[in-house]
Amino acid sequence: MSGGIADMGLAALARAIARGKVSSLEAATSCLKGLETLGKELNAVAGIDPEAALKAARRADAQRRKSGKRGRLHGVPLAHKDMYYRAGRLSECGAKIRRGYVPDVTATVLKRLDAAGALDVARLNMVEFAMGPTGHNEHTGTPMNPWNKAHVPGGSSSGPGISVAARLAYGSLGSDTGGSIRLPAAFCGLVGIKPTYGLVSRYGAMPLSFSQDHVGPLTRTVEDAGLMLQAIAGHDPDDPTTSAREVPNFLAELEKGAKGRTVAVAEGWFRQGIDAEVAAGMDAAAEVYRRLGAKVARIDVPSLDHVNDMAMLITGAESASYHATWLRERPQDYGAQIRQRIQAGVMYPAARYLEALRLRRHALAWFLDKVLGKADALLAPVLAFPVPTIAETDVGGDHRAFEVVARVARNTRPVNYLGLPAVSVPCGFTRNGLPLGMQLVGRPFAEARLLRLARAYERETGCTSHRPPHCWGG
Repeated sequence: MSGGIADMGLAALARAIARGKVSSLEAATSCLKGLETLGKELNAVAGIDPEAALKAARRADAQRRKSGKRGRLHGVPLAHKDMYYRAGRLSECGAKIRRGYVPDVTATVLKRLDAAGALDVARLNMVEFAMGPTGHNEHTGTPMNPWNKAHVPGGSSSGPGISVAARLAYGSLGSDTGGSIRLPAAFCGLVGIKPTYGLVSRYGAMPLSFSQDHVGPLTRTVEDAGLMLQAIAGHDPDDPTTSAREVPNFLAELEKGAKGRTVAVAEGWFRQGIDAEVAAGMDAAAEVYRRLGAKVARIDVPSLDHVNDMAMLITGAESASYHATWLRERPQDYGAQIRQRIQAGVMYPAARYLEALRLRRHALAWFLDKVLGKADALLAPVLAFPVPTIAETDVGGDHRAFEVVARVARNTRPVNYLGLPAVSVPCGFTRNGLPLGMQLVGRPFAEARLLRLARAYERETGCTSHRPPHCWGG
Protein backbone atom coordinates (compact mmCIF):
# COMPACT_ATOMS: atom_id res chain seq x y z
CA MET A 1 0.00 0.00 0.00
CA SER A 2 1.60 3.30 -1.05
CA GLY A 3 1.13 6.58 0.82
CA GLY A 4 -1.75 8.46 -0.84
CA ILE A 5 -4.99 7.98 1.06
CA ALA A 6 -3.29 6.85 4.27
CA ASP A 7 -1.26 10.07 4.42
CA MET A 8 -4.22 12.42 4.01
CA GLY A 9 -5.28 14.34 7.08
CA LEU A 10 -8.79 14.09 8.45
CA ALA A 11 -9.91 17.45 7.07
CA ALA A 12 -8.31 16.81 3.67
CA LEU A 13 -9.94 13.39 3.43
CA ALA A 14 -13.33 14.78 4.42
CA ARG A 15 -13.10 17.34 1.62
CA ALA A 16 -11.96 14.72 -0.88
CA ILE A 17 -14.85 12.42 0.02
CA ALA A 18 -17.35 15.28 -0.21
CA ARG A 19 -16.10 16.09 -3.72
CA GLY A 20 -16.12 12.48 -4.83
CA LYS A 21 -12.34 12.41 -5.31
CA VAL A 22 -11.92 9.56 -2.81
CA SER A 23 -14.46 7.05 -1.60
CA SER A 24 -15.12 6.23 2.02
CA LEU A 25 -14.70 2.58 1.07
CA GLU A 26 -11.16 3.23 -0.17
CA ALA A 27 -10.25 5.05 3.04
CA ALA A 28 -11.85 2.45 5.30
CA THR A 29 -10.17 -0.39 3.43
CA SER A 30 -6.79 1.28 3.89
CA CYS A 31 -7.38 1.77 7.61
CA LEU A 32 -8.58 -1.79 8.14
CA LYS A 33 -5.59 -3.30 6.36
CA GLY A 34 -3.23 -1.13 8.37
CA LEU A 35 -4.92 -1.91 11.67
CA GLU A 36 -4.89 -5.64 10.97
CA THR A 37 -1.18 -5.63 10.16
CA LEU A 38 0.90 -2.76 11.53
CA GLY A 39 -1.70 -1.94 14.18
CA LYS A 40 -1.46 -5.39 15.69
CA GLU A 41 2.31 -5.42 15.28
CA LEU A 42 2.51 -2.26 17.40
CA ASN A 43 -0.13 -3.69 19.79
CA ALA A 44 -2.43 -0.73 19.24
CA VAL A 45 -5.62 -2.64 18.45
CA ALA A 46 -8.22 -3.95 20.92
CA GLY A 47 -10.83 -5.05 18.39
CA ILE A 48 -11.95 -4.70 14.77
CA ASP A 49 -15.17 -5.67 12.98
CA PRO A 50 -14.12 -5.34 9.30
CA GLU A 51 -17.46 -6.45 7.91
CA ALA A 52 -19.39 -3.80 9.83
CA ALA A 53 -16.82 -1.11 8.99
CA LEU A 54 -16.90 -1.83 5.25
CA LYS A 55 -20.70 -1.95 5.28
CA ALA A 56 -20.78 1.48 6.93
CA ALA A 57 -18.29 2.83 4.37
CA ARG A 58 -20.41 1.57 1.45
CA ARG A 59 -23.47 3.14 3.04
CA ALA A 60 -21.63 6.45 3.44
CA ASP A 61 -20.65 6.41 -0.24
CA ALA A 62 -24.23 5.68 -1.27
CA GLN A 63 -25.50 8.54 0.88
CA ARG A 64 -22.98 10.94 -0.61
CA ARG A 65 -24.17 10.15 -4.12
CA LYS A 66 -27.67 11.19 -3.14
CA SER A 67 -28.64 14.84 -2.76
CA GLY A 68 -28.83 16.38 0.67
CA LYS A 69 -26.64 17.86 3.35
CA ARG A 70 -23.93 15.67 4.89
CA GLY A 71 -21.92 16.04 8.08
CA ARG A 72 -18.45 17.58 7.96
CA LEU A 73 -16.83 14.23 8.78
CA HIS A 74 -18.93 12.22 6.36
CA GLY A 75 -17.32 8.91 5.50
CA VAL A 76 -14.08 9.53 7.44
CA PRO A 77 -12.78 6.44 9.30
CA LEU A 78 -11.92 7.02 12.95
CA ALA A 79 -10.93 4.60 15.72
CA HIS A 80 -11.21 5.24 19.44
CA LYS A 81 -9.84 4.33 22.84
CA ASP A 82 -11.59 1.20 24.12
CA MET A 83 -13.52 3.02 26.85
CA TYR A 84 -16.24 4.70 24.81
CA TYR A 85 -19.33 2.57 25.07
CA ARG A 86 -21.37 1.64 22.04
CA ALA A 87 -24.55 -0.30 22.73
CA GLY A 88 -24.18 -3.95 21.72
CA ARG A 89 -20.41 -3.80 21.15
CA LEU A 90 -17.57 -4.98 23.36
CA SER A 91 -15.84 -2.35 25.49
CA GLU A 92 -13.12 -3.85 27.66
CA CYS A 93 -11.19 -0.79 28.92
CA GLY A 94 -7.83 -2.57 28.77
CA ALA A 95 -8.88 -4.61 31.81
CA LYS A 96 -9.34 -8.28 32.66
CA ILE A 97 -12.31 -7.34 34.82
CA ARG A 98 -14.07 -5.88 31.78
CA ARG A 99 -13.44 -8.79 29.39
CA GLY A 100 -16.62 -9.61 27.52
CA TYR A 101 -18.43 -6.47 28.71
CA VAL A 102 -21.11 -5.29 26.28
CA PRO A 103 -22.75 -1.97 27.28
CA ASP A 104 -26.37 -1.08 26.59
CA VAL A 105 -25.69 2.65 26.11
CA THR A 106 -23.73 4.62 23.52
CA ALA A 107 -21.40 7.44 24.53
CA THR A 108 -22.64 10.90 23.61
CA VAL A 109 -19.37 11.70 21.83
CA LEU A 110 -19.77 8.63 19.60
CA LYS A 111 -23.35 9.65 18.81
CA ARG A 112 -22.14 13.11 17.82
CA LEU A 113 -19.38 11.75 15.60
CA ASP A 114 -21.95 9.43 14.02
CA ALA A 115 -24.18 12.45 13.37
CA ALA A 116 -21.24 14.22 11.71
CA GLY A 117 -20.93 11.22 9.38
CA ALA A 118 -17.73 9.68 10.76
CA LEU A 119 -17.14 5.93 10.71
CA ASP A 120 -16.10 4.05 13.87
CA VAL A 121 -13.86 1.27 12.54
CA ALA A 122 -11.95 -0.09 15.56
CA ARG A 123 -11.44 -0.18 19.30
CA LEU A 124 -7.92 0.79 20.39
CA ASN A 125 -5.73 -0.43 23.23
CA MET A 126 -5.29 1.58 26.38
CA VAL A 127 -3.77 1.37 29.83
CA GLU A 128 -5.87 -0.74 32.22
CA PHE A 129 -8.80 1.44 33.33
CA ALA A 130 -6.85 4.48 31.99
CA MET A 131 -4.59 4.46 35.06
CA GLY A 132 -1.09 5.07 33.73
CA PRO A 133 0.90 7.65 31.73
CA THR A 134 3.24 5.41 29.69
CA GLY A 135 1.17 2.72 27.97
CA HIS A 136 2.17 -0.32 30.03
CA ASN A 137 -0.58 -2.91 30.47
CA GLU A 138 -0.12 -6.23 32.30
CA HIS A 139 -3.15 -7.77 30.59
CA THR A 140 -2.91 -6.70 26.96
CA GLY A 141 0.83 -6.09 26.70
CA THR A 142 2.59 -2.78 26.20
CA PRO A 143 1.98 -0.95 22.89
CA MET A 144 5.00 0.39 21.00
CA ASN A 145 5.82 3.86 19.76
CA PRO A 146 5.78 4.03 15.93
CA TRP A 147 8.86 6.26 16.00
CA ASN A 148 10.86 3.58 17.81
CA LYS A 149 9.38 0.30 19.03
CA ALA A 150 11.64 0.26 22.08
CA HIS A 151 9.96 3.40 23.44
CA VAL A 152 6.59 3.94 25.11
CA PRO A 153 3.80 5.68 23.15
CA GLY A 154 2.42 7.49 26.19
CA GLY A 155 -0.72 6.66 28.09
CA SER A 156 -3.33 6.05 28.90
CA SER A 157 -4.53 6.72 25.33
CA SER A 158 -1.73 4.60 23.90
CA GLY A 159 -3.66 2.96 21.03
CA PRO A 160 -5.03 6.29 19.78
CA GLY A 161 -1.58 7.91 19.77
CA ILE A 162 -0.04 5.04 17.84
CA SER A 163 -2.88 4.60 15.38
CA VAL A 164 -3.18 8.23 14.34
CA ALA A 165 0.58 8.74 14.07
CA ALA A 166 1.12 5.50 12.13
CA ARG A 167 -1.61 6.41 9.59
CA LEU A 168 -3.94 3.63 10.77
CA ALA A 169 -6.81 6.04 11.54
CA TYR A 170 -7.49 9.68 10.68
CA GLY A 171 -8.35 10.70 14.22
CA SER A 172 -9.19 9.22 17.59
CA LEU A 173 -10.89 10.03 20.87
CA GLY A 174 -8.67 9.84 23.90
CA SER A 175 -9.32 10.77 27.50
CA ASP A 176 -7.23 12.97 29.78
CA THR A 177 -7.35 12.79 33.59
CA GLY A 178 -3.72 13.65 34.23
CA GLY A 179 -2.31 14.03 30.72
CA SER A 180 -3.58 11.01 28.82
CA ILE A 181 -4.34 12.92 25.60
CA ARG A 182 -1.39 15.30 25.68
CA LEU A 183 1.20 12.65 26.60
CA PRO A 184 0.50 10.26 23.68
CA ALA A 185 0.18 13.27 21.39
CA ALA A 186 3.60 14.53 22.47
CA PHE A 187 5.23 11.09 22.44
CA CYS A 188 3.89 10.25 18.97
CA GLY A 189 4.17 13.66 17.26
CA LEU A 190 0.47 14.57 17.16
CA VAL A 191 -1.92 17.36 18.07
CA GLY A 192 -4.01 16.58 21.14
CA ILE A 193 -6.65 18.69 22.88
CA LYS A 194 -7.70 18.46 26.50
CA PRO A 195 -10.75 20.74 26.48
CA THR A 196 -12.09 22.88 29.30
CA TYR A 197 -13.89 20.79 31.91
CA GLY A 198 -17.55 20.77 30.88
CA LEU A 199 -17.07 21.48 27.18
CA VAL A 200 -17.40 17.83 26.11
CA SER A 201 -19.75 15.22 27.54
CA ARG A 202 -18.36 12.18 29.36
CA TYR A 203 -21.66 10.27 29.28
CA GLY A 204 -21.06 6.69 28.16
CA ALA A 205 -17.30 6.93 28.73
CA MET A 206 -15.61 4.80 31.36
CA PRO A 207 -14.97 7.02 34.39
CA LEU A 208 -11.67 7.29 36.20
CA SER A 209 -11.89 10.52 38.18
CA PHE A 210 -15.26 12.09 37.41
CA SER A 211 -14.25 15.60 38.46
CA GLN A 212 -11.04 15.55 36.39
CA ASP A 213 -11.82 13.35 33.36
CA HIS A 214 -11.75 15.16 30.02
CA VAL A 215 -12.66 13.84 26.56
CA GLY A 216 -10.85 15.10 23.48
CA PRO A 217 -9.27 14.23 20.13
CA LEU A 218 -5.83 13.16 18.95
CA THR A 219 -5.18 14.09 15.32
CA ARG A 220 -2.37 14.74 12.86
CA THR A 221 -3.06 18.45 12.32
CA VAL A 222 -4.53 21.40 14.17
CA GLU A 223 -7.40 21.75 11.68
CA ASP A 224 -8.23 18.07 12.17
CA ALA A 225 -8.35 18.58 15.93
CA GLY A 226 -10.65 21.57 15.57
CA LEU A 227 -13.00 19.61 13.32
CA MET A 228 -13.29 16.72 15.76
CA LEU A 229 -13.73 19.06 18.72
CA GLN A 230 -16.45 20.94 16.86
CA ALA A 231 -18.34 17.70 16.36
CA ILE A 232 -18.26 16.54 19.98
CA ALA A 233 -18.49 19.75 22.02
CA GLY A 234 -21.61 21.10 23.66
CA HIS A 235 -24.13 20.62 26.42
CA ASP A 236 -25.49 17.15 27.05
CA PRO A 237 -28.55 16.56 29.27
CA ASP A 238 -27.10 13.15 30.12
CA ASP A 239 -24.00 14.77 31.62
CA PRO A 240 -24.98 17.49 34.12
CA THR A 241 -21.39 18.73 34.33
CA THR A 242 -21.45 19.99 30.74
CA SER A 243 -21.66 23.71 30.15
CA ALA A 244 -24.77 25.26 28.63
CA ARG A 245 -22.80 28.00 26.89
CA GLU A 246 -22.95 28.18 23.11
CA VAL A 247 -20.17 26.31 21.34
CA PRO A 248 -18.05 28.69 19.23
CA ASN A 249 -16.75 27.97 15.75
CA PHE A 250 -13.30 26.59 16.55
CA LEU A 251 -12.11 27.02 12.98
CA ALA A 252 -13.36 30.55 12.27
CA GLU A 253 -10.11 32.28 13.29
CA LEU A 254 -7.75 29.37 12.70
CA GLU A 255 -5.69 31.15 10.04
CA LYS A 256 -5.49 34.58 11.70
CA GLY A 257 -2.02 33.98 13.07
CA ALA A 258 -0.21 34.87 16.29
CA LYS A 259 0.42 38.55 15.66
CA GLY A 260 -0.71 40.66 18.60
CA ARG A 261 -1.37 37.63 20.81
CA THR A 262 0.54 37.16 24.07
CA VAL A 263 2.39 33.93 24.85
CA ALA A 264 3.81 33.41 28.34
CA VAL A 265 6.80 31.05 28.32
CA ALA A 266 6.90 28.96 31.49
CA GLU A 267 10.00 29.19 33.64
CA GLY A 268 10.32 28.27 37.30
CA TRP A 269 8.39 25.13 38.28
CA PHE A 270 8.06 23.84 34.70
CA ARG A 271 11.85 24.07 34.24
CA GLN A 272 12.79 22.16 37.37
CA GLY A 273 14.80 19.10 36.34
CA ILE A 274 14.20 19.83 32.66
CA ASP A 275 16.48 18.19 30.09
CA ALA A 276 18.63 20.61 28.13
CA GLU A 277 17.20 19.40 24.81
CA VAL A 278 13.65 20.00 25.98
CA ALA A 279 14.51 23.45 27.32
CA ALA A 280 16.10 24.32 23.98
CA GLY A 281 12.97 23.14 22.19
CA MET A 282 10.74 25.38 24.32
CA ASP A 283 13.05 28.35 23.70
CA ALA A 284 12.98 27.69 19.96
CA ALA A 285 9.17 27.53 19.99
CA ALA A 286 9.03 30.83 21.86
CA GLU A 287 11.28 32.38 19.23
CA VAL A 288 8.93 31.20 16.49
CA TYR A 289 6.07 33.03 18.18
CA ARG A 290 8.21 36.13 18.56
CA ARG A 291 9.02 35.96 14.84
CA LEU A 292 5.31 35.63 14.06
CA GLY A 293 4.57 38.89 15.85
CA ALA A 294 3.32 37.58 19.18
CA LYS A 295 4.24 39.25 22.43
CA VAL A 296 6.43 36.74 24.22
CA ALA A 297 7.13 37.10 27.93
CA ARG A 298 8.83 34.69 30.28
CA ILE A 299 7.09 33.96 33.56
CA ASP A 300 8.55 32.40 36.66
CA VAL A 301 5.80 29.91 37.54
CA PRO A 302 5.60 29.34 41.32
CA SER A 303 5.53 25.80 42.66
CA LEU A 304 2.57 23.71 41.53
CA ASP A 305 3.47 20.80 43.78
CA HIS A 306 0.41 21.45 45.93
CA VAL A 307 -1.82 21.42 42.85
CA ASN A 308 -0.29 18.13 41.73
CA ASP A 309 -0.83 16.65 45.19
CA MET A 310 -4.50 17.62 45.24
CA ALA A 311 -5.01 16.27 41.73
CA MET A 312 -3.57 12.89 42.71
CA LEU A 313 -5.61 12.80 45.90
CA ILE A 314 -8.84 13.43 43.98
CA THR A 315 -7.99 10.83 41.34
CA GLY A 316 -7.19 8.28 44.03
CA ALA A 317 -10.38 8.87 46.01
CA GLU A 318 -12.71 9.00 43.02
CA SER A 319 -11.23 5.95 41.31
CA ALA A 320 -11.42 4.00 44.57
CA SER A 321 -15.11 4.86 44.81
CA TYR A 322 -15.76 3.57 41.28
CA HIS A 323 -13.75 0.37 41.81
CA ALA A 324 -14.80 -0.42 45.39
CA THR A 325 -16.94 -3.47 44.62
CA TRP A 326 -14.48 -5.06 42.20
CA LEU A 327 -11.63 -4.34 44.59
CA ARG A 328 -13.43 -6.32 47.30
CA GLU A 329 -14.62 -9.15 45.09
CA ARG A 330 -11.93 -9.51 42.37
CA PRO A 331 -8.68 -7.90 43.57
CA GLN A 332 -6.60 -10.59 41.84
CA ASP A 333 -7.94 -9.54 38.43
CA TYR A 334 -6.25 -6.13 38.56
CA GLY A 335 -2.71 -5.57 37.40
CA ALA A 336 -0.45 -5.23 40.45
CA GLN A 337 0.34 -1.54 39.96
CA ILE A 338 -3.27 -0.57 39.26
CA ARG A 339 -4.50 -2.47 42.32
CA GLN A 340 -1.96 -0.70 44.53
CA ARG A 341 -3.04 2.70 43.24
CA ILE A 342 -6.71 2.01 43.85
CA GLN A 343 -6.08 0.57 47.31
CA ALA A 344 -4.15 3.71 48.22
CA GLY A 345 -7.17 5.78 47.22
CA VAL A 346 -9.38 3.83 49.60
CA MET A 347 -7.28 5.07 52.51
CA TYR A 348 -7.62 8.80 51.79
CA PRO A 349 -9.67 10.58 54.49
CA ALA A 350 -12.91 12.14 53.25
CA ALA A 351 -11.92 15.45 54.84
CA ARG A 352 -8.79 15.67 52.68
CA TYR A 353 -10.73 14.81 49.53
CA LEU A 354 -13.37 17.45 50.23
CA GLU A 355 -10.68 20.01 51.02
CA ALA A 356 -9.01 19.32 47.67
CA LEU A 357 -12.33 19.92 45.91
CA ARG A 358 -12.98 23.10 47.90
CA LEU A 359 -9.55 24.55 47.15
CA ARG A 360 -9.88 24.04 43.39
CA ARG A 361 -11.74 27.33 42.86
CA HIS A 362 -9.06 29.25 44.76
CA ALA A 363 -6.23 27.50 42.94
CA LEU A 364 -7.82 28.32 39.59
CA ALA A 365 -8.24 32.00 40.46
CA TRP A 366 -4.60 32.11 41.61
CA PHE A 367 -3.34 30.42 38.43
CA LEU A 368 -5.33 32.72 36.12
CA ASP A 369 -4.00 35.77 37.95
CA LYS A 370 -0.40 34.84 38.76
CA VAL A 371 0.50 32.50 35.90
CA LEU A 372 -1.63 33.34 32.88
CA GLY A 373 -2.04 36.99 33.85
CA LYS A 374 -2.96 38.78 30.63
CA ALA A 375 -1.48 36.10 28.39
CA ASP A 376 -3.49 34.24 25.77
CA ALA A 377 -1.57 31.03 26.48
CA LEU A 378 1.12 29.55 28.65
CA LEU A 379 3.78 27.66 26.70
CA ALA A 380 5.23 24.74 28.66
CA PRO A 381 6.74 21.32 27.94
CA VAL A 382 4.42 18.33 28.02
CA LEU A 383 7.32 16.16 29.17
CA ALA A 384 10.48 17.59 30.72
CA PHE A 385 12.79 14.87 29.36
CA PRO A 386 13.07 12.78 26.16
CA VAL A 387 10.50 10.03 25.62
CA PRO A 388 11.68 7.05 27.69
CA THR A 389 11.95 3.41 26.66
CA ILE A 390 9.58 0.62 27.60
CA ALA A 391 12.30 -0.90 29.77
CA GLU A 392 13.01 2.38 31.58
CA THR A 393 9.34 2.68 32.59
CA ASP A 394 8.64 -0.97 33.42
CA VAL A 395 7.93 -0.75 37.15
CA GLY A 396 7.76 -4.53 37.32
CA GLY A 397 11.27 -4.95 35.99
CA ASP A 398 13.36 -2.02 37.22
CA HIS A 399 12.97 -0.33 40.63
CA ARG A 400 14.29 2.91 39.11
CA ALA A 401 11.27 2.99 36.79
CA PHE A 402 9.03 4.28 39.60
CA GLU A 403 10.94 7.57 39.62
CA VAL A 404 10.74 7.92 35.83
CA VAL A 405 7.00 7.14 35.68
CA ALA A 406 6.30 9.56 38.53
CA ARG A 407 7.83 12.38 36.46
CA VAL A 408 5.92 11.64 33.25
CA ALA A 409 2.64 13.41 34.10
CA ARG A 410 4.16 16.07 36.35
CA ASN A 411 3.67 18.92 33.86
CA THR A 412 0.22 17.88 32.63
CA ARG A 413 -1.64 16.86 35.80
CA PRO A 414 -2.13 20.37 37.28
CA VAL A 415 -4.11 21.43 34.20
CA ASN A 416 -6.66 18.68 34.86
CA TYR A 417 -7.15 19.76 38.45
CA LEU A 418 -7.74 23.33 37.25
CA GLY A 419 -10.05 22.20 34.42
CA LEU A 420 -8.29 24.44 31.89
CA PRO A 421 -7.95 23.77 28.15
CA ALA A 422 -4.59 22.70 26.75
CA VAL A 423 -3.37 21.80 23.28
CA SER A 424 -0.31 19.61 22.74
CA VAL A 425 1.67 20.44 19.60
CA PRO A 426 4.83 18.71 18.27
CA CYS A 427 7.85 21.02 18.31
CA GLY A 428 10.83 19.07 17.09
CA PHE A 429 12.77 15.98 18.05
CA THR A 430 15.29 15.00 20.69
CA ARG A 431 18.54 13.18 19.95
CA ASN A 432 16.92 9.80 20.50
CA GLY A 433 14.76 10.44 17.42
CA LEU A 434 11.51 10.77 19.36
CA PRO A 435 9.13 13.74 19.08
CA LEU A 436 9.14 16.67 21.47
CA GLY A 437 5.83 18.24 22.50
CA MET A 438 4.81 21.60 23.91
CA GLN A 439 1.47 22.41 25.49
CA LEU A 440 -0.40 25.67 25.15
CA VAL A 441 -2.57 26.20 28.24
CA GLY A 442 -5.35 28.78 28.17
CA ARG A 443 -8.23 30.29 30.07
CA PRO A 444 -11.55 28.45 30.43
CA PHE A 445 -13.29 27.90 27.07
CA ALA A 446 -10.43 29.50 25.11
CA GLU A 447 -10.00 26.50 22.80
CA ALA A 448 -10.46 28.57 19.64
CA ARG A 449 -7.63 30.91 20.65
CA LEU A 450 -5.33 28.02 21.55
CA LEU A 451 -6.03 26.33 18.21
CA ARG A 452 -5.29 29.60 16.42
CA LEU A 453 -1.91 29.85 18.16
CA ALA A 454 -1.18 26.17 17.53
CA ARG A 455 -2.04 26.58 13.85
CA ALA A 456 0.24 29.62 13.53
CA TYR A 457 3.13 27.55 14.84
CA GLU A 458 2.21 24.57 12.65
CA ARG A 459 1.98 26.70 9.51
CA GLU A 460 5.34 28.34 10.20
CA THR A 461 7.28 25.19 11.08
CA GLY A 462 5.56 22.29 9.34
CA CYS A 463 5.70 20.49 12.69
CA THR A 464 2.90 18.04 11.88
CA SER A 465 4.24 16.94 8.49
CA HIS A 466 6.62 14.25 9.77
CA ARG A 467 5.89 10.54 9.44
CA PRO A 468 7.22 7.90 11.85
CA PRO A 469 9.38 5.05 10.52
CA HIS A 470 6.70 2.49 11.38
CA CYS A 471 3.92 3.95 9.31
CA TRP A 472 1.13 2.46 7.18
CA GLY A 473 1.32 3.38 3.52
CA GLY A 474 5.10 3.10 3.15
